Amino acid sequence: MIRFLLKGLLRDHHRSFFPVLIVTMGVMITIVMHTFMDGMADEMVRNMARLESGHVKVVTRGYEEIMSQIPNDLAIRSADSVLAALEMRYPQMEWTPRIKFGGLLDFPDSTGETKAQGPVLGFAADLLGAGSREVARLNLADALVQGRLPSAPNEILVSNEFAERLGVQIGETATLIGSTAYGSMAVQNFTLAGTIRFGIAPLDRNTIIADIADVRYALDMEDMSAEILGFFSSTVYDDKEADRIAAAFNGDQPDGPIGLVMLTLREQGGIGELLDMARARSSIIIAIFIVIMSIVLWNTGLMSGIRRYGELGVRLAIGESHGHVYGTLIAESVLVGIAGTVIGTAIGLGISYFLQEVGWDISGMMRGSSVMMSNVIRARVTPAAWVIGLIPGMAATVLGAIFSGSGVFRRETSRLFKELEV
Repeated sequence: MIRFLLKGLLRDHHRSFFPVLIVTMGVMITIVMHTFMDGMADEMVRNMARLESGHVKVVTRGYEEIMSQIPNDLAIRSADSVLAALEMRYPQMEWTPRIKFGGLLDFPDSTGETKAQGPVLGFAADLLGAGSREVARLNLADALVQGRLPSAPNEILVSNEFAERLGVQIGETATLIGSTAYGSMAVQNFTLAGTIRFGIAPLDRNTIIADIADVRYALDMEDMSAEILGFFSSTVYDDKEADRIAAAFNGDQPDGPIGLVMLTLREQGGIGELLDMARARSSIIIAIFIVIMSIVLWNTGLMSGIRRYGELGVRLAIGESHGHVYGTLIAESVLVGIAGTVIGTAIGLGISYFLQEVGWDISGMMRGSSVMMSNVIRARVTPAAWVIGLIPGMAATVLGAIFSGSGVFRRETSRLFKELEV
């Protein structure tokens, strides 16, 4: 019977081509949208973790309260001891110190007078330490546009956009003017080793990156660290494990402004709310789209069944039972749904894998943005992407056939047969 129905669909393109085409388009768009939304959320988490928050972050309680102001006077004292204790207590994680800072970066000319200057926001990381993975974690090698990575003390990287705006060249001397952790003026000379472009609008405007030892010296923060970031060795953020580690650590810490507190990625800067909102909106958009596509496919099956009432009348007139006619309609819809779902899934996954590997450049839409999101958005193919097309592809198609075919039982055989003459 299945072979007979399949031959009928293959030979009669009016019954198969357009239904299969519509199912294919619906399944393909559903899969691409699902993987694209997942990719956006993952990209946001990955960028926030490696550049800003870590999977967990240790700071002092006083620093946490006004973190957006970068209060380095409330930084962690005896940071090397704290770092060693964290590595011993949680060896499954990688720990690294960071310092955020701001100031004015001045480039003098040959006479020592200011040639160009501009405000900068930057962070210090362990770029030169033995065994440090910060260069790889920050992806500095791929982000490098001109020059080279720092290889000696007092060498810095600045964003390429900032360097072009000021008209400075690699190898020039730059003077950082800021304030120390104790409120006095900090003035330190650096050499511009290279320029970088992260592809993230907020970082590409006026970012400076330096080795943490140089910044500690410049800001009078010897053996201090504003933050100590922790990363899971798998590089994938585990919300439950992060909560468990943070709860265990915080339970042993004293109160007070210099007491330590561990924050998970979701607890920092409204990241949790932002991710929940992004995922909720993604789910709503995908659900609405699936419903719309289901209605379209349902309507396609409905119209296809109605147009065939004349054919159904002939089949009933020659003695075929109502149940058998109804069953063949549903079986045909299943075959159409399977064909469209398989083709649509293959095309949708192909496009999704392309977006996952190559990405989509949205830099034109990210100008002026303050969201820590890459200018190249990539999809993420998950196991759910392989089956999500079944909802619009199979369920809606079969439902359309079920409702349209139910008219066979509600109308008389003679009336169905008479429609053949119309």
